[in-house]
Amino acid sequence: MEDRLKQTTSLLQTMRPEDWHQIPDIDLYMDQIIAFMKRQHIGLAAEGDESLTPAMINNYIKSGLLPRAHGKRYDREHIGYLTAICLLKQVLSVKESGVLLGSVMQNESIEEFYRDYCGIVDETYTEVASKLEGTEQKEERAALALRLAVESYADMLACKALVASLNEEGE
Repeated sequence: MEDRLKQTTSLLQTMRPEDWHQIPDIDLYMDQIIAFMKRQHIGLAAEGDESLTPAMINNYIKSGLLPRAHGKRYDREHIGYLTAICLLKQVLSVKESGVLLGSVMQNESIEEFYRDYCGIVDETYTEVASKLEGTEQKEERAALALRLAVESYADMLACKALVASLNEEGE
């Protein structure tokens, strides 16, 4: 396996968002939030296209996806939301992410949502990491990459249809 594949497999096996009670219970400034988020989300930790900027956080607040800061400080709830938002934005628009989070959050607290979200992340990352193991041959890697691409596309279509149905019910 090449180095990037090994690194991705390792991240999928080991990197998880912090447990709710491990998230700082003191308010953090914007630069501290951005630094902390690199420990919360694989896409921000790995060398890649994903990023999180102050402008993005401000846009999430303006769009209602993220609660307003307490002055210039952010708390545990903000980190909980941002952890999910950073992943969701890779698949859904900001509006779609808002519909999904709003639907889920109707019946549970941010702490309950975050705990459930972390469980899904753990299960999914573990499953994908196990698929990557044993792909030593180029043909195996190519076949798995194709399968994952098709699965990702089908999952995205299904996710967007589910979110659209949630949006229609909410209107």
